[in-house]
Amino acid sequence: MKKHQLVIFIGLFLLLFSTTAFSQKKVLTDEEEVAEMVTKEIDAEFHSESFIKKKNKKFKEVSGTMTVDIGVIQSGKVASFFKVDSDIKNIDFINFMSDYILDHKFYFKLQKQQRYKVRYTITF
Repeated sequence: MKKHQLVIFIGLFLLLFSTTAFSQKKVLTDEEEVAEMVTKEIDAEFHSESFIKKKNKKFKEVSGTMTVDIGVIQSGKVASFFKVDSDIKNIDFINFMSDYILDHKFYFKLQKQQRYKVRYTITF
C-alpha cells in the first residue's frame, strides 16, 4: 500500500513540477531569433479565426498591405506600433490594427534592458 501511495505522490510531484517548467517563457537573446518569433506569432494571430472575425465585423471591405514597425520590450509586451507604409487609407482600420497589436503579449521574454524593433508586412 505504501509503495502505491509513494508512486502516486511522485507522479503528482512530477506533474506539478513539469507544468511550472513548461509555463515559463523562453528568454530570447538574438535579434534575428526575436524577429523570427515576432513574425511567426503575429502571422498566427492575423490568421486566427478570432482576428478574422473581428476584422470582418467592422472592416470587411478593407484590403491591402501594411508595413509596420513593432517594438518589443523585456516582458514580451508590444511597446510601440508605427505604420511605415500602407496602401490602406482607412484611418479607423489603421487605429484598430494599432490597438490590436499594442494589446498583444508575446510568448517569449527578452533579456533585461533589451528592446527590439521588428519590421513586419501583412496583406489583408
